[in-house]
Order: sequence, then structure tokens, then C-alpha cells
Amino acid sequence: MTAKDLKNALLQEAIQGKLVPQIASEGNAKDLLEEIRKEKLSHGLDFANAKSGKRKSKKETALAGSNPCDIKEEEIPFDIPESWCWCRLGEICNEIKRGKSPKYADKSNFLAFAQKCNVKTGGIDLGLALYLDENSITRYSETDNLVQGDIVINSTGGGTMGRVGLYETQVPAGIKGVYPDSHVTVIRSIGNINQHYLYYVLKLNQPVLEKCGTGSTNQTELKPAVLADFVIPLPPLAEQKRIVAAIEKFMPLIEEYGKKETELKAFNEQIGLLTKKAILQEAVQGKLVPQIASEGNARDLLEDIRKEKLSHGLDFANAKSGKRKSKKETALAGSNPCDITEDEIPFDIPESWCWCRLGEICNEIKRGKSPKYADKSNFLAFAQKCNVKTGGIDLGLALYLDENSITRYSETDNLVQGDIVINSTGGGTMGRVGLYETQVPAGIKGVYPDSHVTVIRSIGNINQHYLYYVLKLNQPVLEKCGTGSTNQTELKPAVLADFVIPLPPLAEQKRIVASIEKMLPLCEKLGE
Repeated sequence: MTAKDLKNALLQEAIQGKLVPQIASEGNAKDLLEEIRKEKLSHGLDFANAKSGKRKSKKETALAGSNPCDIKEEEIPFDIPESWCWCRLGEICNEIKRGKSPKYADKSNFLAFAQKCNVKTGGIDLGLALYLDENSITRYSETDNLVQGDIVINSTGGGTMGRVGLYETQVPAGIKGVYPDSHVTVIRSIGNINQHYLYYVLKLNQPVLEKCGTGSTNQTELKPAVLADFVIPLPPLAEQKRIVAAIEKFMPLIEEYGKKETELKAFNEQIGLLTKKAILQEAVQGKLVPQIASEGNARDLLEDIRKEKLSHGLDFANAKSGKRKSKKETALAGSNPCDITEDEIPFDIPESWCWCRLGEICNEIKRGKSPKYADKSNFLAFAQKCNVKTGGIDLGLALYLDENSITRYSETDNLVQGDIVINSTGGGTMGRVGLYETQVPAGIKGVYPDSHVTVIRSIGNINQHYLYYVLKLNQPVLEKCGTGSTNQTELKPAVLADFVIPLPPLAEQKRIVASIEKMLPLCEKLGE
């Protein structure tokens, strides 16, 4: 069970009356609710809704006293103790009120509390608040100023709407007031309701509140009236306090558990990464699967590749663009392919293997073109961001390519399944290796790499997956192989073509890939 699950279980027990025992001498919540009703009605306040604390007419006051917000049976999610009762949030609050649209200033003695101040990780961060124009303070009433114990709920947008926070925050020196903006709703209960208890009830129900928005897709909002109508379980005041005390006794233990859980997850992720690296390292050193003599040797494979490429007049050594060589270049490449010096060899490999340069076994190591974009088309431009950091390819991040520019591309420029893509510019993602095995969206006729991406396409009798795993293992090396200025470092195709890799016979490449892909899912599970 995760720390989040434990926290939710604790709060669920609390609001069902199972965390602390009931004590008869503490009375019952029905009497408490009646006292609240009488107090609010005596001040002419809206008992049912408390949307703005506005006074009611005499007729409304009479009606509210005889017929408060009824709660239907289908609105009650679970049983509660006999001394408790169900009520609506509006019944026990003085205010459920949205803030105002602020007018900002570069500096002032007042702050505007925005949604971002109610941070995702929990707590309130006034360091994210902006200054409020002091000339606009007259627009606010005295009660608009946030006070310790206020509950703040983000009230607009799909990303943070429904997030519940408790305002118990030290105000920066010199700040005279903190006022919520129009995207934040403040909930302030009446005096004989424990605000901390109310906070924990709403915090547990945050996933529900997140779905209670109304309005258009562009501007969904959680209205004060919806919050006022929200049904909550109410214990007697003394029990509310005991529940809060019990929660706050256990919470630090859960928080500590959460820290250990995070540390363990990070440790497992690290173990998973190290294990994955170890598997790939064993694979490229010929230690993952046994060698089988009948599968031949990589030198013969490399010779076959050399002959095939030379027979087509292709550049055996570099394969930068698959261009044809002159007769003189062809003769030189045939008699003297890219020699590999002893200091370029990082480890020993089996006798049936050989070292080669990437360019020797590829048809293409080719940079894409600078794209011309369109708002909509049947073609996509594959950019660096499509080769995502967490692994895999995401064509949802690709932009549309202008169809009129397709004539600039050759037929082989279109990405095909099994292509290796390497980010080739910039300090942040340069050298990142991806394998293009991605379902193309319906209606898309082609996906073309842009000028910041290099495509590696091996010759037919090289297993592309094996090549991918070799390069993925060497990604940290490739990330440092860029050349050029600080502003524009790039990993050139010529550098990639010159990269030295260990080559097994084709059948062994396939067995290595099968073994890797059997083990890697186990590594991924370590990080879950």
C-alpha cells in the first residue's frame, strides 16, 4: 500500500466515525447543526448556502428555519454513527466565496492569492503570489482578507480545479493582507465547526470535486453554489477535535513512510537502470547468449555487406547519404575499408565476432531537412521532441508538414518501421537514441525527419534491433560527441558513421535481441 493509499484510508476511517470512539457526553451533531441554524438565522444569514454570507429576507429566514436543505438517501455514500448527521457544506459555513479579479502592481503591501499558490505537492506557497495594487484594496471587504485556517479551493480550469488547500501560512514581513483572486474560492466555517476537520473531509473528496466543474471546455469552473450543496458527514464538535488530533498524530508517520517509499522507488529505478545497462553490456560483449559455430562468423557477414554495397557503387565506409562512389573511391574502399586501431577497441569480443564502423553496415546515416510547416496536412515532420526522454516515440508531438514541400524529399526519406532516430543538435537532447516502431495516425501518408534528427537505416542482413541496443547503451558516449559552437553543438552523420561497434553473426544478433527483450520488462518492473 502506498503512502497516498494509507493517507486516504486514514481519512476515510476518520469521516466514517471509525478512527476515534464516540462519547455520549459529547452530545450529537443534530443539536450542533440546530445551534448553527439558529445562530445563522438570528443574524439573518443564508443557512442553506452561505455563498456570500448575505442577509436573507424575513420570508426566506422563516422558510430556511422550517425546511433546511434536505439530503436524499441516494446522496449518502456510507453509514455514520448515530451521534453524527449529514449536512451540506453551506449549512455550516459563514462563507463559500469566490475571490475578485485582481489589479496587479510591481510592489505593494498586499498579495493576490492565485491557484498556483495552492501547490500540487501540498501546502500553500505565498512566494508564488503577485503584488496587488494598493489603490484597488477599497474593492475588498474586511472579510475578504485570508485568515489562518481558511480552506482554499482552486475553482477554474482542468489542470488544478478542485484542489483543496489549508491556509496556515506565515505572511511575509510587511504584507498587510492576502486576497484571493477570481480563480480561488475560500471556505470559512462558522465558529463551532473545526476547520481542520472540514479540510480533511474536503481533501479526501478532492478527486470528486475535480469532476464537479460546469461550463465550457475552455473555462470549466467549480461554482460556490456547487460547493455549498456538497454533502459531508458531521460529528459533534468535541469529536471533530479528537478526530483531527488522531489524524495529525498519524500523518507524520505516513509522511515518513512516503519518504521511504520515494527513496525505495528511486533505488529500484536505479537498480532497474543499472540492470538494464548490465544486460546490454553483457549482450554487446557476447556474454548474454552462447556462440554457435554453425552460425558462421561476422567477418564473412561483413565481407558480404562490403561486396553488396560495392557492387552497387555505394560508399562502404560511411553510408552518410547512400551516394554512389567514383571508380577510384570504390577500388580504395574495397582494398582498404575503415581500419580500426587497437586503442578504439574497448573490450574483448568472441572470435566469431568482429569490430566494424557503423557506416560499414548501414545503407543510410542521414540528417533530415528543415521543414516547412502547415496547420493541417497528411504528412508529419519528426522533431527531436518526438524522441521522448522517457523512452519511445510520440508522434503526437509532431507538427504537420506542408504538402507542397514533399517534392523536396526522396522516397527513402520517409521513416520506416525499425529506423533508428538520433537527436543531432543541442545540449539538452543531442545523442538521444530512439527506435521508430510507431503506429502512424490515420490519414498520415508519411513522416519525415527534420534537420535536427539523423536516421540510421542498416543493410538488410543486420538486425536493426541489435543495432539499436548497441547505440542505446552508448547513448552517454554519443551525447558527448557533438562538435561546433556552444550555441549550436551537433552530432554529425560522419561522426556516427565512424562509430565503432561489435558485430556478431546475424543469427546470434537475433538470439541476443530475443534474450534482451525477455529480460528488459523485468528491469522495468523494478522501477514501478
